Amino acid sequence: MAIASSPTEIYTAEEYLALEVESDLRSEYRNGAIVPMTGGTPEHNRITSALNALLWFGLRGKPYSIFITDQRLWIPAVDRYTYPDVMAIANPVELKPGRKDTVTNPVLIAEVLSDSTRAYDRGDKFEAYRTIPTFQEYLLIDPYRLHIEQFVKQSNNQWLFTEYSGLDDRISLSSLPAEISLRDLYEGVLEADGELEQ
Repeated sequence: MAIASSPTEIYTAEEYLALEVESDLRSEYRNGAIVPMTGGTPEHNRITSALNALLWFGLRGKPYSIFITDQRLWIPAVDRYTYPDVMAIANPVELKPGRKDTVTNPVLIAEVLSDSTRAYDRGDKFEAYRTIPTFQEYLLIDPYRLHIEQFVKQSNNQWLFTEYSGLDDRISLSSLPAEISLRDLYEGVLEADGELEQ
């Protein structure tokens, strides 16, 4: 999801949450700033929808919940609120104390990259996500070319990086009993003369 220009006014987390409940638009909360999130592109939305469907079918009947862009995540260690593109949580879902709308325990987070969020998703946002005790796996998905980056937690302060760029590649998830086919994920997204681009 793209990030709009950040206002300079500083808010408390409580003020942010009160405003967010009343707002029709979603915003992140970072270091006292409320950062509005703009709408995504068709490619971004197709990838997000496809990943949600692939995970849902792959995990059907298993003790996991899948959430997409409208589900707020609280990162307690840095008191940050975000809306990841896709999250998977091992049940039971844990909520921020006193809230019914903010989860805290993802095992997998996936972000679909955009020009405005690419550096943030790889850098500061990933650093914040790594403070979540349950967080085990991170996917960065490029919606404009066949390319996925996978980060799997090995131990404290150690993550294994793997990248995928082949149409026949399959991602065996470490944090979930599921696999993702790049052919299925990118179907209808990258097309050239009726074929998926590689």
